[in-house]
Parts: sequence; structure tokens; C-alpha cells
Amino acid sequence: MSSSEPAAETPPATFRFGSIALSALLPALLFAIGEGAIIPIIPAVAGSLGATLAVAGVISGMTMIGELVGDIPSGWLVSRLGERRSMIYAAGLSMLSIILCLLAPNALVFGIGIFLLGLSAAVFALARHAFMTSFVPVAYRARALSTLGGTFRAGWFIGPFLGAGVIALTGTAQSVFWVMGVCAVAIVVLLLIVDDPTEKLAKPDAGERLLAGESNGLFATIWTHRRVLTRIGLGVAIVSALRASRTVVLPLWAVSLGIGESNTALIVGVGAALDFALFYTSGQIMDRFGRLWSALPSMIGMGVCLVVLSVTHDLAHAAGWFIVLTILLGVSNGISSGIVMTLGADLAPKSSPAPFLGAFRFTGDLGSALAPLLVAGILAVAGLPFAVGTVGVIGFFGAGVMLRYIPRFVPRSLAHKSLRFKPDA
Repeated sequence: MSSSEPAAETPPATFRFGSIALSALLPALLFAIGEGAIIPIIPAVAGSLGATLAVAGVISGMTMIGELVGDIPSGWLVSRLGERRSMIYAAGLSMLSIILCLLAPNALVFGIGIFLLGLSAAVFALARHAFMTSFVPVAYRARALSTLGGTFRAGWFIGPFLGAGVIALTGTAQSVFWVMGVCAVAIVVLLLIVDDPTEKLAKPDAGERLLAGESNGLFATIWTHRRVLTRIGLGVAIVSALRASRTVVLPLWAVSLGIGESNTALIVGVGAALDFALFYTSGQIMDRFGRLWSALPSMIGMGVCLVVLSVTHDLAHAAGWFIVLTILLGVSNGISSGIVMTLGADLAPKSSPAPFLGAFRFTGDLGSALAPLLVAGILAVAGLPFAVGTVGVIGFFGAGVMLRYIPRFVPRSLAHKSLRFKPDA
């Protein structure tokens, strides 16, 4: 896709942020709360079903594997069924996964249930993304998508606390799966009673559907957009890899410094809180100044923080450096909240975005999945400081990829030229 291709846009005067609250943001919050409640207790439940520590770790990773496997076919599914129906079916699949997990007689069946939860998460996330891409005007796009990302983070924050409360009341970890079940039922009911704003959008004609890949098929769509998927997709994979690496290396660094678990949780929590607090600011930056003004400072900032952290391990005030750099990492990541979804929306064919978005999301999820393996491999060979520094250098490379290819593929008014900033509706 060239940077000259116009982006789909509904008239700004007709758009209100409240119009996406019930149809997109609340379902996203509910799904994230349910998933966030489940993920922390997966290893414990797997262990109670006879899984070894290693097998429990594999089962914990089944959510990410399920999302990776589901990313690309979910684009085909959403393009056929529509965004709202796909979210309803995804919620239904999550109910099936919960039933399987609750009735699982062994770790294998439990792992299949967790894999299905990952599949449902992939379909649900893609449907939300496609919905926002189709419905939100370009001038509000980054703010809307960064708000969607912030909503998901809020759910992941609330979920574990809600799960802990349920365990305290019932005394069993398995009872937490009912949180996801209740959330899934609430999503289905909500989507059935709330009007679908996308039904008011103009339907593409046959020629547009063909260009978008709806008639050509999923793999033809991927082939048509292979240049952007392999170029900006590489940058997106690095963004996701940096984010995933941060969640791995910070706890390891704290352990290597002898910082206690409670203090580590507090330090990482402060960084995560700042990360979450900046989600709307990120959208404002992208809408007002362009996508590069969010992507480049974020990736360079995280790269600098990780490289500096890698040389502080043996300093006299190593713990202080760790605290400061953890907070700065949260700020750096926060100012790019929503960048992956926003770039995907900018680049997607306007009449049928879902197949492209599925492939685009796959590149990001692949980076998230490979990053922990990369860190573990380098750590085993060269030690933790070298692994952290290497990830930081990769961040600089990612900034270079974004600087080169965002202006080439994203319309200039969205990439780096200031837009006329519109006040919130």
C-alpha cells in the first residue's frame, strides 16, 4: 500500500467517543478482566492436575500460542461474519474453553482449554480492532485505539485482584474461571442489545471488496500487502518484542540484585501505572503530531533505558538505577500505547480491513512470543546484563525501521505532519 492511498473516514461531525463505549470499550474491558483473572492461576491449576513445573510453563504459554495460531484465520472470520458477530462467537468460544478447563481430568485437556481461550482472544481482539478501524474517523483514530489499548490494560490490572478475591471466598483456584464465564455472558448480552454502529456505514461495492481481498481470499490479501507486512511489520514485531522483554528482564534483574518480591512488585507496579496513565496522551500525540512522534521516542527511550540498565548491575547504587530506569521504561512504553493497532488501521484496506489486520497482528504477536526465548538464549550464553543490552540495541534498530518505513507506507498527514487537532467530542 502506498502512502498516497486515502484512508477511510466517516464525517467527524457524526462521531462521538460515547458511540464506541458500549459497543467496543466495555466488551473489551470485560474480556480483559476475565482473561486477566485466569492467567496468573494457570500454573497452579495445571500443577494440581499433575503437570510438572516445565509442563505447567508450557500450558501457561498456550494462551499466546492460541493467539498466534488464531491471528490470521481470525481476519478471514471477521471479514465474513462482521465485527459484532465475531465478538459474540469469540465470547462463546471462551465459554467453551472455561467449561473444558473446569471439567478437565488431566493437564492435557486443561492445556487444550487454555489454547482455545487464546484462540477466542485472537478473534475478539481482531474484531475490536477491525470495528474501530471501520467506524472511527481518521482524525480520532489514534486516541480511540490508544483508549482501547488502555481499556485492555485496565482489565488486566483489575482481573488478578478480582480473581484473588474469588479464591479467598471459595478457597479454590478453579473458581476463578467463573469470572471469565460471567464476563463472557455479559459480553454476549451487551452486544445483542446494543446497536451496531458499523451497520450505518456504507457497504463496499464489488470492486472495492476485490481490492480489499474479500473476494480474492485471505492468502491473496497477505500476498498483495507483503511489502508492508515485511517492512512495517518488522518494526511492529520489534515494538512487541521490547514490551515482552521488559516484562521478563525486570523481574530477573530484581532477583539478581537481591530485591525482595514485594519490593519488586511495587517497583514494577509503579512503572506499569505510569505506562497505563499515558495511554490517552499517546493517542493525542499520534493524532496531533503523527505516528512517528510516538513510535520513535518510545523505542529510543526503551532502548536507552535497557542499555543503561545493562551497565548498572555492579554499581554501588544498582537498586536505585533499577527503580529509576523501570519507571522511565514505563513512561517510554506508555507514550506508544496503541501504536500497533493505529498503524494497522492506517494501513488496512478501507472496505475490508480484517484479513490484513489479522496478518498485521500476527507480526506483533510473533515478536511477543519470540522475545522471551531470545532473552533466555542470550542469558544462558552471555549472562543477564548482555541480554538486557542486546534487547536495548534491538530497540534502536526498530526505531530505524519505523523511521524508514512509516513515511513510505503511511499517509504523510498521519505519519509525521501535524493534523488540525480536534477537541474531544
